[in-house]
Amino acid sequence: MPRICVYCGSNSGSRPIYSDAARALAEVLVRNGYELVYGGADKGIMGVIANSMLRQGGKVHGVMPTALCDKEIAHPKLTELHIVSSMHERKTMMAELSDGFIAMPGGFGTLEEIIEILTWGQLQFHDKPCGLLNVDGYFDHLIRYLDHAVGEGFLRAENRRMLLCDDTPAGLVQQFGKYTAPRVDKWTD
Repeated sequence: MPRICVYCGSNSGSRPIYSDAARALAEVLVRNGYELVYGGADKGIMGVIANSMLRQGGKVHGVMPTALCDKEIAHPKLTELHIVSSMHERKTMMAELSDGFIAMPGGFGTLEEIIEILTWGQLQFHDKPCGLLNVDGYFDHLIRYLDHAVGEGFLRAENRRMLLCDDTPAGLVQQFGKYTAPRVDKWTD
């Protein structure tokens, strides 16, 4: 069964719309036959999406470094919880377990994870879809920044298009089904 990795916050955010979006994404993933790969926590948006997937009969795979097991509170009821030694090992395992990657609203960690996996795609280490679930315009500034980077010659337009975006879970998952990775040499003009 295909798996989607969801990067999201270990906090819930300041508005209920973020938890609502996590539940909606879980519903779309289950309905479309996807399993969830995520950071393994039982709190924040991470806990909301995991619990929603599990309630609907979905399978959930968590990956958490030992150092965060107490801080993020490892989810006790996952289909599978992988305990790893470092954040680098966490991100590598999440990438290996997943067929695509979605970032929901979150902080530094969420941003770092989606940008790193997108960079891996740009370098052709994988050809999996990457996307932003743009809940209530949460990622609008990031999208403008990336478009600015294209305009300033720091990012190729073809590589910018690698980052899919939608404000609905169904729309984003539908784009994943149509995704084909570009074959652009990053180093030639």
